[in-house]
Amino acid sequence: MNFDEEEDDDDEISSSSSQLNNNTRPGSATSKKSCKEVASAPIPPTNEPAIDVEDLEEFSLRPAPQGVRVKCRITRDKKGMDRGMYPTYYLHLEREDGKKVFLLAGRKRKKSKTSNYLISIDPTDLSRGGESFIGKLRSNLMGTKFTVYDNGLNPMKSTTSLEASNLRQELAAICYETNVLGFKGPRKMSVIIPGMNMDHERVSIRPRNEHESLLARWQNKNTESVIELHNKTPVWNDDTQSYVLNFHGRVTQASVKNFQIIHDNDPDYIVMQFGRVAEDVFTMDYNYPMCALQAFAIALSSFDSKLACE
Repeated sequence: MNFDEEEDDDDEISSSSSQLNNNTRPGSATSKKSCKEVASAPIPPTNEPAIDVEDLEEFSLRPAPQGVRVKCRITRDKKGMDRGMYPTYYLHLEREDGKKVFLLAGRKRKKSKTSNYLISIDPTDLSRGGESFIGKLRSNLMGTKFTVYDNGLNPMKSTTSLEASNLRQELAAICYETNVLGFKGPRKMSVIIPGMNMDHERVSIRPRNEHESLLARWQNKNTESVIELHNKTPVWNDDTQSYVLNFHGRVTQASVKNFQIIHDNDPDYIVMQFGRVAEDVFTMDYNYPMCALQAFAIALSSFDSKLACE
């Protein structure tokens, strides 16, 4: 048994460039949208996609433009008193001109029974009560299932009858298949996100109890108004004796955490990809119908240690 088979999976990833075309295909990850819908939209110039980040909160929740891959970078900061245990993660947009634009910051909360990450649009304010708090990622006790919320109110903690618009939205659920000591090979993950309506807007999912949650819908096979995605299965490479994926040069270092997210109907359309390029630097790219907050939270779930998955 080769316990390193996952760890080695990304050097070859970037070098095995023969398999997939570099694909920024317009269209939905559900493969139900026709290309004609996209053809009528204005096409941004190829050298500088029309990505407006002036309003960070609005941008972070807005799905990527169809046909545009949003390229980002995550840096992990472990410096300081307790950052070895609770590092801060910073998400930046990578512009074509080489400049980087800050988007989001995330950090694990201390004294929390389960993994609980706060996400903020202010790199200096990662408090739950701050005005910049935009969402959070929370895991179950085992660290195998995660849910991404926006900054709305928790229906369980509310004593007043709230307007539905104030309740928090569930933006994604991530489920890692248990894989103790890696005996089953590479990690397997499922990602469940709200579906899109005919106007390419995200369906609002605001559960009032656990039975209405994204995870419950998925487990009960109730997939109406949701999109089920999976990580792309790496291919075994006899030459390198490891599992490989093709990141087209966006990932340069091997890591068990590297992944690509696809819809089963269209395995060549990469909805999101994430991988290591240096000790504390990672690339994160996403496509329609995902938004920055969803993609960043999914990446944070990959950083989190999972006793039942490694």
